[in-house]
Amino acid sequence: MRKIIVSATIALVAAISFAAPSQAGYYSYGYEPYCFVKKVKTYDYYGNVVVKKIRVCR
Repeated sequence: MRKIIVSATIALVAAISFAAPSQAGYYSYGYEPYCFVKKVKTYDYYGNVVVKKIRVCR
């Protein structure tokens, strides 16, 4: 009986810990972040131009 209770408790804790990060991206009260794509120009070892597109949200 004790093993069943312990295993059920461990399963419940595992299920809650996986469900918590899914709620992290939720914005309440109709708030939506402002996102835009930023282009960053860098140079590689050989001097070639490398353009990276980075998504920035505020």
